Amino acid sequence: MHHAGVTAQVHGAFSDERGHGVAIVDLPSRTLSLTIGHLRAGQSTRLHRHNYETILYITKGQGYTLVEDRKVEWKAGDAVYVPVWAWHRHVNTDARHEAEYVACENTPLLQNLGEIALREEAPSQEGHE
Repeated sequence: MHHAGVTAQVHGAFSDERGHGVAIVDLPSRTLSLTIGHLRAGQSTRLHRHNYETILYITKGQGYTLVEDRKVEWKAGDAVYVPVWAWHRHVNTDARHEAEYVACENTPLLQNLGEIALREEAPSQEGHE
């Protein structure tokens, strides 16, 4: 299988729901998902958590991921692990350039075991770094 032009499909309901650009790699994997996340200059994701693991590979830019109370700084070429059910957000610290990352998650595995993949947004972004 092949999915051409993945990043040409960044906008849409999935991106709107997340509050930042996300392109879904649409291949028939039953255990892993792959997405390409985009953060505009200075943008951050909303604080959220989920019951699936995430590994990020940073392809462009610099910033940090806040995982619970730990700040994990990253730049292009770095990888970041986000454990199950940990509150987190990704932040692009560059005021002029976009950041991009590839996110690999085991969401399909949980979905195929009985629709048990869960995600939760924090109730308020005020006061969170």
